[in-house]
Amino acid sequence: MTSFDSLADLLARCALSDRCAFEALYQQAAPRLYSLLLGVTRDRELAADLLQEGFVRIWQRAGDYRPHLGQPLTWMGTIVRRLAIDRSRRGDQRWRADLSEEGWTLLTDEGPGPEERLHTEQGETQLARCLEILEPEPRHAVFLAYYEGLTHDAIAQRLNRPLGTVKAWVRRSLQRLKTCLGELS
Repeated sequence: MTSFDSLADLLARCALSDRCAFEALYQQAAPRLYSLLLGVTRDRELAADLLQEGFVRIWQRAGDYRPHLGQPLTWMGTIVRRLAIDRSRRGDQRWRADLSEEGWTLLTDEGPGPEERLHTEQGETQLARCLEILEPEPRHAVFLAYYEGLTHDAIAQRLNRPLGTVKAWVRRSLQRLKTCLGELS
């Protein structure tokens, strides 16, 4: 079984456009997601099409994943499930839903409700816009600190940069983000 930390790390790296991480994410998650889609659609070709389309969306939206809100596989399963539902609404006659208990459990969304998600997504959209103004290395340091929970020492080791440089990047980046978010409010 794929570990939560491994998939969460791969999603964080995909958010930084790491193609190797995306390949590893695909290798680890695709079998489970394909199985899920096959249970929903009962059509191998349709499930394969939806899986590919789903991974395109996962790549595009990897930065939207928040580990504190749920499991990575559940987040990815929600994306492919929504694609399958959209396909069924468009009138695809091959659609049939017959998931196992495990399949439905994987798709269960125990996260926040629609209103709370809207407020969260608006804040995340503003944050994403503000993150774009940061230089790549300082932005990566911020991601490592806040999405992976690494210490300044660990970030310095991972990025092979001096500790003082990493601390300055994170401090200055947070100041820039605070200013940017204040301007967007």
